[in-house]
Amino acid sequence: MKDKDFDRAEQNDVCENNFIHESVVAEVRTKMPDEEILFNLADLFKMFGDSTRVKIISALLNAEMCVCDIAALLGMTKSAISHQLRSLRQTKLVKFRREGKIVYYSLDDDHVKTIFAQGLLHVGE
Repeated sequence: MKDKDFDRAEQNDVCENNFIHESVVAEVRTKMPDEEILFNLADLFKMFGDSTRVKIISALLNAEMCVCDIAALLGMTKSAISHQLRSLRQTKLVKFRREGKIVYYSLDDDHVKTIFAQGLLHVGE
């Protein structure tokens, strides 16, 4: 019964005409970011599509940490954590600093905290 209700609701979400609101389309087109910016934004959001990376970001919200600390916290290998940190660095979500032989990781800036906090608010609704 629920499948039929879902199918019916899904059918009601489909527009039944082919009229294009040209003025709306033209206005929105002028406000859309460049294609490259949208591509980069999609890459950024992909980083939040992996639970390990989300756990690393969550940990770094609380403290600057080295790979060994993050691996111990998450019960993973240093190699696996390093691989994820590399991806997070490439998208400028985390940064690092070297202190002797130890490399410490932290969130790149306050924007990362904001994105994470907004995501938590959204899934908590």
